[in-house]
Amino acid sequence: MSQEQRGHEHEFEPQFGLPERLPANERILWQGSPDVSALARSAFHLHKLGLYFALLLVARAASEVSAGASAMGVLLSLKWLAPLALTGLLIVWTLAWLTARTTVYTLTNKRVVMRLGIVLTVSFNLPLSRIAAADLRALRAGHGDITLALKGEDRIAWVHLWPSVRPWRIAHPEPTLRAIPGAAAVAAELSAAWSAASGQAATPAPSSRVQHDASAHGLQVSAS
Repeated sequence: MSQEQRGHEHEFEPQFGLPERLPANERILWQGSPDVSALARSAFHLHKLGLYFALLLVARAASEVSAGASAMGVLLSLKWLAPLALTGLLIVWTLAWLTARTTVYTLTNKRVVMRLGIVLTVSFNLPLSRIAAADLRALRAGHGDITLALKGEDRIAWVHLWPSVRPWRIAHPEPTLRAIPGAAAVAAELSAAWSAASGQAATPAPSSRVQHDASAHGLQVSAS
């Protein structure tokens, strides 16, 4: 990478969420982390997994009922499946919680910094001058994802960013601020910072993504 710099694991942060202290001419405009519930739904698909397990339990119970089993027989038939389902859901929730707890997104007047990693902590510096476009996808309760499309040929590996990356864009990964609270206000802050840094007026970018629980909105950041 040239301008998107990757920092190594560190035990002590000179400044919260940042691999080094900001220079005198740079200031933090916004800093935040993913919301656990919103991240569990949107990135880890916890609700879909819960529905899948529920259908398995219903199918198993229906099979026992059709075979003439008593109520106690039906319950006994679920004694292994139900705990496994709950364990699976708990594991996914724990991963979402750990991800949200260890992820910090920072917007300054010059860049976006993403501190990621549960075990191995890495930081990615994304200069505003390297951002070609951004997109806001609204989730529930004011939360949302802000996806950043980068200029040039530099790429950050999809696996290094996950889950802070746009889904299914593996060949050309797009870093994403996932499940952040007050996403619309953050998007407006990013738009203003990008305009100030680039000297260009931000223009509306039409969005092509729509999620079941909310509509998608174009973030006013784009450049040729």
